[in-house]
Amino acid sequence: MPDIAIVPRPASVEELEGGPFLVDGSTAVVVEQRPELIQVAVLSADLLGRVAGKPVQVRYDDVEGPGAVRLLLDDAAPEGDEAYSLVVTSDGVTARAREVAGLVHAVVSLRQLMACNGDEGASVPAVRIEDAPRFAWRGLSLDVARHFFGVEDVKVVIGLMKHYKLNVLHLHLSDDQGWRLHVPSRPNLTRVSGQTAVDGDPGGYYSASDFQTIVQFAAARGVRVVPEIDVPGHVNAASHAYGELNPSGEPTDAYTGIEVGFSRLHADLPATTPFIEAVFGDVAAMSPDEYVHIGGDEVLTMEAEEYASLVGTAARVVRAAGKKVIGWQEIAHTPLEPGTVVQFWDPRVDPSVFVEAAKAGALFLMSPASKSYLDMKYDADFPLGLEWAGCVEMRDAYDWEPTTLIEGMPPESVVGVEAAVFTETIRTLDDLTTMLLPRLAAVAEVAWTAPELRDWDDFRARVAHQGAFWDRLGLAWHPSTQVDWER
Repeated sequence: MPDIAIVPRPASVEELEGGPFLVDGSTAVVVEQRPELIQVAVLSADLLGRVAGKPVQVRYDDVEGPGAVRLLLDDAAPEGDEAYSLVVTSDGVTARAREVAGLVHAVVSLRQLMACNGDEGASVPAVRIEDAPRFAWRGLSLDVARHFFGVEDVKVVIGLMKHYKLNVLHLHLSDDQGWRLHVPSRPNLTRVSGQTAVDGDPGGYYSASDFQTIVQFAAARGVRVVPEIDVPGHVNAASHAYGELNPSGEPTDAYTGIEVGFSRLHADLPATTPFIEAVFGDVAAMSPDEYVHIGGDEVLTMEAEEYASLVGTAARVVRAAGKKVIGWQEIAHTPLEPGTVVQFWDPRVDPSVFVEAAKAGALFLMSPASKSYLDMKYDADFPLGLEWAGCVEMRDAYDWEPTTLIEGMPPESVVGVEAAVFTETIRTLDDLTTMLLPRLAAVAEVAWTAPELRDWDDFRARVAHQGAFWDRLGLAWHPSTQVDWER
């Protein structure tokens, strides 16, 4: 398997006899002339051409002859919206899927198989692959509130996500340190709190146009964008912009530290419910995704009844806007509508409440901090990151099973896996990619590949080839000593 060094590992790989396929100036991506296929073809031709160093054409007529990469929507393809088959021979490449998302995954696998041949282009070994993801939700939560990352940086992250077949970008858009999405009903949120960040570093925010740019760029690559507005805690940026959210009626001071749990909304203030209704209504209207994340974590100074009331208000507004609710694991302590997604992050607490929530119809997204929080240090001496959940090395991020994290949880209640990166210590794109890479690839394989096919030694042999790819992209990354890197 290491000779076919695809990450995450496909469900089935068969090496075929015969020579490799050559991607060069005569290669063309061939599709039917349908808008959704044309978009995939253009992106695929650009990707393959950049790897090969040769221009790759797009054609809409399936002419005979070698040199074609055919992308076919086919009801006979493997079952599943994201499943695909990929057959490579010396004469050409055929990718089949039932939906466009599957074709995108097939092209990603093809790209990972390509080896540069200098001026001759790139070669791809003869192979047959059939593949499908284990979990439908395979995500990355990106905190842009502690430190802001602009549209171009987010595009880089989306590109990495797609390379490892992740399909949900969860944007953590508000926290104590800053507010990062302009909402029409409360413009002071970005006018005032869009300017702040940890340690007094530069702030920033997304306009409505910026957010749509991110959403559209992601959608073209098969990635959904789920926005998060965190309530009823982590709200100092909101109370700094709007004093009526405080009992005193005065704005709080800007906060540039990294402590948590000190800020909160107040259910009995007349401004609170209108604020929640306006903000979540605006965010739901701006976002095409079916989910809106309501936060709900680390509210340390609020009684349970008030917490449940405020979480319920946010959930009601989200549902009234036609969206589904997701929140951090603390919302499991409140009444939940069936189908609500609970994002599990802290295994140190009593699991019984989560088991009961699952039995009542809640679904669970697994993000255990000790495994999938990629802002944790690699080791105690690493210059970036925190270590409240311990250090997370490559094998920590790889060796865990999502369906057994919570004892007694029905496996069918687990809808997916999501890595997270919070940015208290992360200021630049280089910082960000250093923390993501190589661990993002490990979590991606946990999310995609069936457990019986996952093996640490096999993974470390395959991921060793990824460093050269990151180098070609000019990305900063951490050469973990747990892997013998091929560079």
